[in-house]
Amino acid sequence: MLNIRTINSPSAGILKILSRKTADTRLREDSGKGLVNALGLIQGQLADIYMAGDIAEKAANVGIAEITGMCPQHMSMICVFGDVAEVAEALKAVNGWVAEIATENNAKEMNEN
Repeated sequence: MLNIRTINSPSAGILKILSRKTADTRLREDSGKGLVNALGLIQGQLADIYMAGDIAEKAANVGIAEITGMCPQHMSMICVFGDVAEVAEALKAVNGWVAEIATENNAKEMNEN
């Protein structure tokens, strides 16, 4: 369903790349102030990544930004950014939601058989 990756202590280069791929100014501003100590990258279907971004932002003191892809896929991704512990907490909440959805899907499959 979702691909989730974490980058702790992101390099200046990766922060520049991600900053160029978003219209969100907070990522650029926070990284310029040295406030981005971790990144959580969430990729998947659009509805799922938006849901994951909402869960992440509600679960911890993090920022979120949509990162746009390149041709031909134009894949979007949600970037969760902030302090290492806060990003970890946000992604923990997202992973909990993913596990909940998987459990629900398994129960539906079992009922159908």
